[in-house]
Amino acid sequence: MPKFDVLTIGNAIVDILARCEDSFLSENSIIKGAMNLIDAERAELLYSKMGPAVEASGGSAGNTAAGIAGFGGKAAYFGKVAEDQLGHIFQHDIRAQGVYYQTTPEGTNPPTARSMIFVTPDGERSMNTYLGACVDLGPEHVEADVVAEAKVTYFEGYLWDPPRAKEAIREAARIAHANGREVSMTLSDPFCVGRYRAEFLDLMRSGTVDIVFANKQEALSLYETEDFELALENIARDCKLAAVTLSEEGAIIVRDDERVKVSAYPIRELVDTTGAGDLFAAGFLFGYTQGRSLELCGKLGCLAAAICIQQIGPRPMASLLEAARKEGLI
Repeated sequence: MPKFDVLTIGNAIVDILARCEDSFLSENSIIKGAMNLIDAERAELLYSKMGPAVEASGGSAGNTAAGIAGFGGKAAYFGKVAEDQLGHIFQHDIRAQGVYYQTTPEGTNPPTARSMIFVTPDGERSMNTYLGACVDLGPEHVEADVVAEAKVTYFEGYLWDPPRAKEAIREAARIAHANGREVSMTLSDPFCVGRYRAEFLDLMRSGTVDIVFANKQEALSLYETEDFELALENIARDCKLAAVTLSEEGAIIVRDDERVKVSAYPIRELVDTTGAGDLFAAGFLFGYTQGRSLELCGKLGCLAAAICIQQIGPRPMASLLEAARKEGLI
């Protein structure tokens, strides 16, 4: 039996979240709803302008790993932090949530990555990320035995920004497939797709990636079209399985000619969309690695996303396992 349900690989980031008005974004040249890569100097500048903030361990794939563990799944994580305060926070948080995490921190320069996340009144999050120690993630950090013992290895598209991480992903995919496992990725962000469209399509079409997660905007960007139906047809052709989220309209899962539409769960209040896609992937992959139907996988994903967006921060404070039991999903 595989030791892990899902191994996730990503940028190990501590999120620093604060509320702001839309005018703050325009005044500071922040692209709303996107992940903006910044350098250390701009990180310091934006931090100095932030209002009262909340610190929470984040990083897309780290959030997904924490979500899988929150459902009772067996999760592992690869991601690079430094030997500093934020690095210790990240290590503590992900391990405390039951995720296997043994990537060794090295030095203090560059420091652990941090993302200044500004949440506007509509709940949209605009991320400003200094990658710091993340850029040092490389093939030497791939624990071959962990990859071999994970049913699915999942990575974030954001990893295509730090160059050595690409080598790590390709090595992990090679090991996974050699052991009869599957590989999954999330497209992460429409701007990320714009930067690496050809490479992402090659990962899918070459069979390096089996399962793809995207939201509607990312799927449209991937195929440079405004025709969502065409984007769905293309993504179904280019990979084994794809799940496309549609915000308040739920999600569509496609596999060959099969399509499954899943409705979103109702919420009381939209607080913060940070991590919604990460938690959808967590719920879906938890169900998938337990052999559940695509519809049930989609429902688990939508439930996790709904819980996530009703709080500040990307890692649910409420029990995902108990919520799924209450809904009759587990």
